[in-house]
Amino acid sequence: MPRTTDGDGTPVPQRLLNAATRLFAEQGYDRTSVQEIVEAAGVTKGALYHYFGSKDDLLHEVYARVLRVQQERLDAFADADEPVEKRVRDAAADVVVTTIENLDDAMIFFRSMHHLSPEKNKQVRAERRRYHERFRALIEEGQREGVFSMATPADLVVDYHFGSVHHLSTWYRPGGPLTPQQVADHLADLLLRALRP
Repeated sequence: MPRTTDGDGTPVPQRLLNAATRLFAEQGYDRTSVQEIVEAAGVTKGALYHYFGSKDDLLHEVYARVLRVQQERLDAFADADEPVEKRVRDAAADVVVTTIENLDDAMIFFRSMHHLSPEKNKQVRAERRRYHERFRALIEEGQREGVFSMATPADLVVDYHFGSVHHLSTWYRPGGPLTPQQVADHLADLLLRALRP
């Protein structure tokens, strides 16, 4: 059985994901070999295949781990005992901040999603759809309450916001003129301005 941690206590799956994320970001998914990943993680191929069935599984997990965090946070915002406008704004800003905090993961995913197996691709699309549907339900709640305009369909509003989020990895640079929270606040405010009656 492969060791579950190294000398500093980092679990082997996390070491593999860290190595894969760095290599995929630097070299691209298709130009990174399994051998390079295991060497960078300091483990054997057997350890990789113990935790991940394939390089494809690593690519899926790079994105899925971020989406899981974002889904948990969205669910918490959506279920909060706050006015719907505040819940939408908090959720809209949070997805920007968490995407910027995981910029390599987002960049790798959108650059390499087409490399996923059809089954994994379908799974990721279902996970993303669940997130988008929960976000859309918040907007629809605000529209029903008259807080948000009905002029633009909720689906289009969601696509508008997430189009901005999905492109963050193409232009955002750490150390630039705006902090992650400032970018998040600007994009969340743009969304709310588009929604107000």
